[in-house]
Formats: sequence, C-alpha cells, structure tokens
Amino acid sequence: MPNLTAPPYFNLTMFLNIGPYRYPALAACLLLYVFIVCANLAVMLTICREKSLHEPMYIFVASLAFNALFGSSGFFPRFLLDLASDAHLISRVACFTQIYFIYTYASNEMTTLCVMAYDRYLAVCHPLRYHTRMTAKKALTLVGLVWLLSVFILFSALYLSATLPLCSNKIQKVFCANWNVVKLSCVPTVVNNVVGMSITICTVFFPLAFVFYTYIRIINVAWRSSAKFKGRVFQSCLPHMISFVIYSITAFCDITLSRFNIEELNPFLAVILSLEFVLIPPLLNPLVYSMKLTDIRRHIFKML
Repeated sequence: MPNLTAPPYFNLTMFLNIGPYRYPALAACLLLYVFIVCANLAVMLTICREKSLHEPMYIFVASLAFNALFGSSGFFPRFLLDLASDAHLISRVACFTQIYFIYTYASNEMTTLCVMAYDRYLAVCHPLRYHTRMTAKKALTLVGLVWLLSVFILFSALYLSATLPLCSNKIQKVFCANWNVVKLSCVPTVVNNVVGMSITICTVFFPLAFVFYTYIRIINVAWRSSAKFKGRVFQSCLPHMISFVIYSITAFCDITLSRFNIEELNPFLAVILSLEFVLIPPLLNPLVYSMKLTDIRRHIFKML
C-alpha cells in the first residue's frame, strides 16, 4: 500500500546547478522583475491619473498591467529566493498560494484579452453604437467579472488539489503548478481532471475561439472599407493582436510542457519553456502598448 500523506513541503526539482553563474543570473532576474514592475506600474498609473484615458480600451490595458504586477509578485520573489539558495523546498501553504497567484494571472490574461477583442469588435463593426454599448462603467464591470470568475473557478480547483493524498513531494518545475501536484496523487484523480479540463475550456479555448471569431468579423469589415479606415483599424487592433499572439504561444508552450516527461527534454530548454508565460507577456505588454498607443506614450513621458 502506498503511503498516503500530505507532505509539509514540496521539492522543486528543475533548478539547475549553474555554479558561478548563479549570482549573475540572480542579478539579471532581479533587474527583469524591477523593470516589469516599473513598466506596468507606469502604464497603470498613467491611465489612472489622466482623465482623457478613462475610456474602455485604456481601462482594459490598465487591467492587463495590474494583472502582470499580480502574477509577477506571485512568481518572482520565491523564484529569486530559490536562485540564491541551494535547497529548493517550498512549504505546502506557500506552494498553493503561488499556484493561486500564477493561475489567476493566467486566467485573467486570456479572459481580459477576450474582452478586449469584444471591445475592438464593437469599435470597428458597430462604431455608431460603440459609445452606448461600451462605456467606462461597463468596462470596469467586465474587468470585475473577469476577476470574480478567476477567483471562483481557481478556488474550486485548488481545493480539490489540496485535499489529495500524495505519494511524493517532487514537483518537476521551477514554480508550483496545479497539474504537477495532481500527478503526485496516490488515488485516482478523475474529478480533478474533469474540473481542470473544464477550467481550461472556459478560460482558454472559449476565449480563444471568441477572439478568432471577432477578428474574422473585423477583417471582413475592414476588407470592404477604404484604405484610410483599414489603417485606423490596423493601428487600433495591432497592440491587442500582438499581446494575444504572444500570450497564446507562451501559454501553449507551458500547457504542452506539462504533458511531456521533463526528464526526456534538455534541462535548459525545459526551464526556458516553463518560464515563458510568466516572463514574456508582463515584460512585453507595457512596451507594446506604450509604443503603439500614442496617448499612453505621450502621458508617460509627461509624467516622467
């Protein structure tokens, strides 16, 4: 009979021994974290301070910036501590807290991008009714619903995972992940698998399908319009398209990696793939929106 236990800590096994390169790597990651915090905070504060930016599109951009701060704060402090340490043990409470932060970030990112696609769809396909169907108040309501949805569904998944009896405490990742904890279970995990798949469908595949649908409609309208209108549509939708593609690729890499046997992959490649979706979107999103949206860039420079 397996020893059914609830281990008081987990061991993160994907950290590599890089010897003298540990401290340069630690310094680089710390600088990266500081840049992510400063860049997203600048975007968020600029939108909050400037009344001219209190419009739906900018409210959603501010939500993305806040979500990046939320996810990075749940990942980087612990990751930096593990880089500086020889032992990579994390308590059970800290592990599930990290899972909550990172998975809430992941869910909010995709659903916010889905809501932004709906906003762009209304602006392009129904311009005369846009200001009545999408107001700042409605945008704030949609942002609130996105967060409430994430809190509810992730609490359900984490509760099921936290009550599982586990036969091991080794997590093949550099941060805690729900699926990696579920794989340690000594008992069947059918309910966890069904709930996990349902959450993935609701927070990944449905938003993905909806974004594709809205952009098919946007492209169809733009294709039949003048060159000037096409240019305006392209300029308006490009930042969202870039953010959506970046996040979709990085999330796909992480989901695919969780289904592979990590031991069969190159260790450096496995670490890079596992870090992409918590590093690249929070890093690139503020750069994309501040460079492509003139109003944000102008007010950031003014504030600085």
